[in-house]
Amino acid sequence: MELWWQDEARIGQKNKMTRRWAQRGTRPSAPHDQRTLWTYIFGAICPKKGKGAGIVMPWCDTEAMNAHLQEISREVDNGAHAVLILDQAGWHSSAKLIVPENITLLFLPPRSPELNPVENVWQFLRDNWLSNRVFTSYDDIVNHCCAAWNKLVDQPWKIMSIGMRDWAHRF
Repeated sequence: MELWWQDEARIGQKNKMTRRWAQRGTRPSAPHDQRTLWTYIFGAICPKKGKGAGIVMPWCDTEAMNAHLQEISREVDNGAHAVLILDQAGWHSSAKLIVPENITLLFLPPRSPELNPVENVWQFLRDNWLSNRVFTSYDDIVNHCCAAWNKLVDQPWKIMSIGMRDWAHRF
């Protein structure tokens, strides 16, 4: 059995500004865009194995969630079954959702994002690879999102470090 966590994050031109190192007495530049293009990263991690599955989609809806479930299903080890822990967004429980046979959905209680380690993944991606920039176009946003997710997946130790919860992995 593999324990996976899932969530979505909106990334776009109204971007987060983060702290920056600078010489005392100076002000580093912190670009901030007022335009409103964005996209969504659908991400899931299996912290115990350091695996991740993600897609970048233009909307958060059942169709996008179905595509993400297929991506997660491909990453589950052969012969294993995944318990996917996620919030109760409408597209997670839609009657049109097609859940692969090797995945079981387990919903978090309402209003409890602190229980989902993928929230910390979004913070890490924003703080390290997606903040303090002005995206030039929608394609630029998508390219940066894909690059950030791929960097994370290439570092399984980072997924383990960010996502591991002792209370969830005792079995």
